[in-house]
Amino acid sequence: MNKKELCYILIVVVMGVSLLLGFAVEVFGIDLGQAAWVAGWVSSPVALAVGFVFAMLFGKAFPDFNKTMSKKLLQYSVIGLGFGMNVDKALASGSEGMMFTIVSVFGTLALGWLFGRKLLGVDSQTSYLLSSGTAICGGSAIAAVGPIIKARAESMSVALGVVFILNAIALFVFPIIGDALSMTMKQFGMWAAIAIHDTSSVVGAGAAYDQMHPELVASQGVSALEVATTIKLTRALWIVVLALVTPFFFRKSLANAADGQSKPWYSCVPRFIVWFIVAILFNTYILSNASLLGDGTAAMGAQFSGAVNKLAKHLITLSLFFIGASLTRETLRSVGLRPLIQGVLLWACISCVSLAYIFWLE
Repeated sequence: MNKKELCYILIVVVMGVSLLLGFAVEVFGIDLGQAAWVAGWVSSPVALAVGFVFAMLFGKAFPDFNKTMSKKLLQYSVIGLGFGMNVDKALASGSEGMMFTIVSVFGTLALGWLFGRKLLGVDSQTSYLLSSGTAICGGSAIAAVGPIIKARAESMSVALGVVFILNAIALFVFPIIGDALSMTMKQFGMWAAIAIHDTSSVVGAGAAYDQMHPELVASQGVSALEVATTIKLTRALWIVVLALVTPFFFRKSLANAADGQSKPWYSCVPRFIVWFIVAILFNTYILSNASLLGDGTAAMGAQFSGAVNKLAKHLITLSLFFIGASLTRETLRSVGLRPLIQGVLLWACISCVSLAYIFWLE
């Protein structure tokens, strides 16, 4: 085992212990006294920054493990967040702005075609993958659409690289902008869910904004993380619609392809979204249902749900280290300039338009 791998393990252990102590303090009320800082220094931006700096200095360490953890740990954590949510609130957040969701998804695809194909000359596969990732949910949409259009490996890599870089920037920049604009928890959650690509960065930005303004969470009765996660995962269901319309845009190239058939549309829906919805339903109608379980048991169920929800938030923070540790120099070099310009233009457009829409609602 070399120094790079030892450093990687040490960072994961130190951050993991700190987050575990933070969980114990929140759930069990443990008093650490003057050592309380040990349980509170690992925030979402810190975790991502540490991972990014490690990747820049040392490159990849345990790449298979890091890739698995950055994906699976986040997905399991998102499922855990479902135990802290209520069906009525989820439906209210998910249904709000449905028309804007439709316009933003197909408008982003149209702008992607204009910027990528007409202005910058990006190849059709890479351009469409970038547009799909910006329109809905970043890497998940790219991973779903790629096999349908039979995308080349290099096109997938470039599109994922651009989205990943912009996600990392958004995680730092969005909470700062939201703070400067004095956005409410609901406003910031909506903006992050619409304008940031991947669920991981949406969740991270929401958690960071909550940490910046705990007084707003208490006074407004809702957290940016809750709003952002619910709306983002609701928007992610549009992967199904995208999977259905994508063959129409690539009908000529697909007609000439001779290798097999694309996956059925339902296989494009990420499973963790289904389990996230199941967790919300289970928490709302069983664990917290006093008429079904009785007041005492329902109170215990609510405590259990709260503990799972808090643990999920800490695991999300840890997952951001693994995400940051994936952003190596090679990833940055592989992106290229023209796809990056397309990604930035699309990102800037959807960020500004969605921000104006959110303030217009008020």
